[in-house]
Amino acid sequence: MHPIASGGGPAERGTLPPPGPTPPIDRIAVEERAAALGKRSIKKATKVAGLKLAISMMDLTTLEGADSPGKVRALCQKARTPEPGDESIPSCAAVCVYPTLVPVAKKALEGSRVRVASVATAFPSGLSPLSVKLEDTRRAVELGADEIDMVIDRGAFLSGQYQRVADEIAQVKEACGEAHLKVILETGEIGSYDNVRRASDLAMHAGTDFIKTSTGKIQPAATPPVTLVMLEAIRDFYYATGRRIGMKPAGGIRTAKQALHYLVLVKETLGDAWLTPDLFRLGASTLLNDVLMQLKKEASGAYQGPDYFSKD
Repeated sequence: MHPIASGGGPAERGTLPPPGPTPPIDRIAVEERAAALGKRSIKKATKVAGLKLAISMMDLTTLEGADSPGKVRALCQKARTPEPGDESIPSCAAVCVYPTLVPVAKKALEGSRVRVASVATAFPSGLSPLSVKLEDTRRAVELGADEIDMVIDRGAFLSGQYQRVADEIAQVKEACGEAHLKVILETGEIGSYDNVRRASDLAMHAGTDFIKTSTGKIQPAATPPVTLVMLEAIRDFYYATGRRIGMKPAGGIRTAKQALHYLVLVKETLGDAWLTPDLFRLGASTLLNDVLMQLKKEASGAYQGPDYFSKD
């Protein structure tokens, strides 16, 4: 294997060759393998460790028109301390908000390991002019965002304007400065597994730090087969370049059982090196409480009612 190259500046990323023809995806094989990996039996101790690991990988998100500073502060408190009084429960990986609320989140998370992520580039459509997208990105970073979640122009991608999409990703990455970039493919709109693979390769060669399935605004969002296709693209990219790219399935992941399924997919495709918040995230608007309920059940033998946990 190649030595790991951790990111690098635009010049270093520019030395990567453009993606060649993408391998055709065997739909039946992908779906059967994804389903089989979801049936793995996990023993209690491993299950508890996996659920705590999943919490440490969660990005708690609020991206609604009614978002307020108070709502963001409550979400940040939950990300810092998912289960007050239980120090065995780790904090979450990040809180994701709109750019105007980044300063609120930054202040609320001061002193914690929880990062602040912000959507940018005309989320969720990605249809603004490039100059607007770049200004959106720079402003979010100036306000304190540690991570930027950008959306690709799906219309450009679906019409075959791959170079345009790649150029936008590369310029947004440069505008991020020290902030990490997650590129959202919106897999529910780009359609086929072949397109998912092509978009994954394109984003990685353009310099992204993470590839992400969805905005959470379109259905279907994250699915195990789509995630498997993206993980295999990451594996092949790593073998070719030595760069480790992160992965984030987002949208529709609501239960502890689903979270464990995704962790198995990662372990079996990429290995233990990717089982870290630095390289794998879970988009989680409603997932956290279900995982906490499952952990209580494993500890006590009985489920707590959903009202036991905060809704924020």
